[in-house]
Amino acid sequence: MQYMLLIYGDEKAWQNMTEAEIGKVMEAYNAYTNELAASGALRGGSELAPISTATTVRVRNGKTLTTDGPFAETKEQLGGYYLIDVPNLDEAIKWAAKIPSALNGSIEIRPQTENQAPPQG
Repeated sequence: MQYMLLIYGDEKAWQNMTEAEIGKVMEAYNAYTNELAASGALRGGSELAPISTATTVRVRNGKTLTTDGPFAETKEQLGGYYLIDVPNLDEAIKWAAKIPSALNGSIEIRPQTENQAPPQG
């Protein structure tokens, strides 16, 4: 079963880190990614650009409306993700707990539905 591991953290915390601290976090992410890949469970993943680059789209009364930034103001922002393929939720939880940002942020686990592609109309 495929699960999306959504990584949430406080973007502002990165601004207060030294280069050495950022380097340690990146080393931890590289080690995690290599372990996940070696296990055969990794299907994809990426760091996302800062929320300042985000655009939110809504359609209301037939009009497309765009807003700069994320939809909601929160203390934690979506910063990246991993897509994994593991037998069950327990395995997904084990992998999510190893993500370095789980130490100071949160990891949301979402199973993918059986219908992974939208219906063709």
